[in-house]
Amino acid sequence: MATCRADTICEGPGTAKAIGAASGLEGLEEEYDLVIIGAGLSGGVIAERASKELGLKCLILDKRDHIGGNCFDFIDEHGFRISQYGVHLFHTQHERVWDYVNRFSEWMPYEHRVKGVVDGKLIPIPPSQETVNILFEANVNSEEEMEAWLAERRIKNPDPKNGEEAALSVAGTELYEAIFKYYTYKQWDKYPTDLDASVLMRIPVRKNKDDRYFTDPHQALPKHGYTKIFENMLLNDPNITFRLSTDFFEVKDKLPKHKLLVFTGPIDAYYASLGMPKLEYRSLRFEKEYHEPEGGYFQEALQVNHPQMNVPYTRIVEYKHKPNQPDEVYTKPGTVIFKEYSVDVGDPYYPVPNPDNQALYLKYKEMAEKEAGVCFVGRLASYKYFNMDQAILNSLEMFDELVAKGTLTKKDA
Repeated sequence: MATCRADTICEGPGTAKAIGAASGLEGLEEEYDLVIIGAGLSGGVIAERASKELGLKCLILDKRDHIGGNCFDFIDEHGFRISQYGVHLFHTQHERVWDYVNRFSEWMPYEHRVKGVVDGKLIPIPPSQETVNILFEANVNSEEEMEAWLAERRIKNPDPKNGEEAALSVAGTELYEAIFKYYTYKQWDKYPTDLDASVLMRIPVRKNKDDRYFTDPHQALPKHGYTKIFENMLLNDPNITFRLSTDFFEVKDKLPKHKLLVFTGPIDAYYASLGMPKLEYRSLRFEKEYHEPEGGYFQEALQVNHPQMNVPYTRIVEYKHKPNQPDEVYTKPGTVIFKEYSVDVGDPYYPVPNPDNQALYLKYKEMAEKEAGVCFVGRLASYKYFNMDQAILNSLEMFDELVAKGTLTKKDA
């Protein structure tokens, strides 16, 4: 089984070397139906649908040296399946998405549970009855008692003006101070008072004893990892050509003829030459560590959040807890962990939700809607964070729209 390290160029499945993808534009056909910028979920779904449903030829460019976008995972030098860009957990309530992803992978049931460390105590996150009992000795034992406990502490506010006001109206002061306030600061480098109310208006607070992080009916992990999904979706399709380690902005004036450009990158980057302000994003930095702890595991769960300021990282992820690891992993004495830091510099992960950024995005969106021959799709192009299922659904619906409008039509046999 091929291996690679998170801090080096990988030569395993899904990489340019493994799939025989060249870089640059040499040796391409003169014309393609679609040129797609980005080999992640958004671009991959559009390419797969355009090929399978309409017989269209697609050229996919990506500046990275692998397919799969941020979902890219691989077996590291210790034998663990890890994700290069942070842990990915599939969950969905959309039957269309669930049916779609099952075409490309076997799936293993997995319900994600997150723990947090607050004042040295291990608690369930999102907060639930058990959380308030551990932290505050609340002695809450029913949904009615939990509602009463919260009602006494919530600060009523029908029109919160910022994230703090929103959080206090949902969770009350104690939970806000213990779990949400400083975690938010570490994540965004802004206190909740400086963020839009929408960021914390929907923070999850459970009234029951359900300690699952997600409640969607479909929660699972791909048996052979996420990279394998992209291989099954896109490789060995004569209509789909890849060029990896190829930056669109360096070759955009030399592209083959095409009927439609599908852009899945940051929308402000597309218009960078106009000199407009940049949209604000947060990125992630990972510190990988190998340990051989007693019992073989470093921590009690796949993900343990650290919402207080006593440590600089936001969470620690231990991939050994994932059930889709190679079988031999679970008897190894060692384990790998990733400490995750939220930073300003690096690949864009999370749009920063505040009024200034939203107003600027709307200007870009208006320009994009007038851009002839270009379709903007995905989280970066929409300046909106998508879970995996939302990214897939967004692309499926965009494909439907392009077909309905006649922008994409079936190729004559």
